Amino acid sequence: MIVKEWREIEKKQFAPVYLVFGDEPFLIKETQQILLKHAIKEEEMDFNFSSHDLEDGSLEMAMEDAETFPFMGDRRIVFIHNPGFLTAEKKKEKTEQDLSSLEAYLFSPAPYTILVIIAPYEKLDERKKITKLLKKQAKVLEAKKLNEQDITSWIRQRVSSAGVQIDDDAIAKLVELSGTNLFMLASEIDKLALYAYDSQRISQSMVEGLTSRSVEQNVFDLLDRAVHQKVDEALRLYYDLLRQNEEPLKILALLAGQFRLIYQVKQLSSKGHGQQQIASQLKVHPFRVKLAAKHAQAFSAKQLATIMMDLADADLEMKSSGFKKEMSIELFLTRLPQRIN
Repeated sequence: MIVKEWREIEKKQFAPVYLVFGDEPFLIKETQQILLKHAIKEEEMDFNFSSHDLEDGSLEMAMEDAETFPFMGDRRIVFIHNPGFLTAEKKKEKTEQDLSSLEAYLFSPAPYTILVIIAPYEKLDERKKITKLLKKQAKVLEAKKLNEQDITSWIRQRVSSAGVQIDDDAIAKLVELSGTNLFMLASEIDKLALYAYDSQRISQSMVEGLTSRSVEQNVFDLLDRAVHQKVDEALRLYYDLLRQNEEPLKILALLAGQFRLIYQVKQLSSKGHGQQQIASQLKVHPFRVKLAAKHAQAFSAKQLATIMMDLADADLEMKSSGFKKEMSIELFLTRLPQRIN
């Protein structure tokens, strides 16, 4: 995790050049905010901060900014976004970038500038000369998707920064209800920390009572009840979603996606793949794989294949017939226990 590097920045231990890369947008945004907060004063932002997006901007202009002396302040900070030249992915830049100015700068960075290159890519092209040079000359901060253990550590750290503590079972419940989206988790943690101001501790009951459930989580709860043959409870949750103006087609798509994941996890597990390996192969968070693996125990592969056919039929029914859309999911949920037995 990049928390260690954040602490260095907060102590004003700056590197002249940072390379921030990875596919976790929250960590990238948080890194930018921490740098801005601690590197320059708010009243200097207009003069000593600049941001360049290379999808339609010029790298050469960004480097000119980096070489410019700060005005009425000690340092400048320059952000460079979307450096497509660092990845093997198809470039979106309108023009080919001249890398010579950046290469020269890396050997002799301006002592009064913090240059931050922000590459929102899962991987960089390690074959390229500029990638190798940046990794050698810059401070590298990897903003990658967090695994289950890292999310637990991150939640503890964020809760602690808010001046409170959190119970272990409360962390598990928070991730279960909010999922692994760090933006959503951060919002929920901030709310819970305010509520726990007097007690100084976030409990599981607080999380259960205060945490907002996403549509995805409500659909997961619906599925969980249906799998455990609690059809009445599953239908109640479904009707609640309809009252919240959620579209039946969207609910059906989420159900289909969840069952598809359960089927894939079951198939890969039967071949001896571990949960981390499955998560990497399917490109989903390990926590989702863990939950899917738990549900997979209730079904055979044949039963799951039949259920997915039922969902495909329901989708066709919704889109092509005059049958009431809401009824299609009702029928699916009602019939689901028969598919398990």
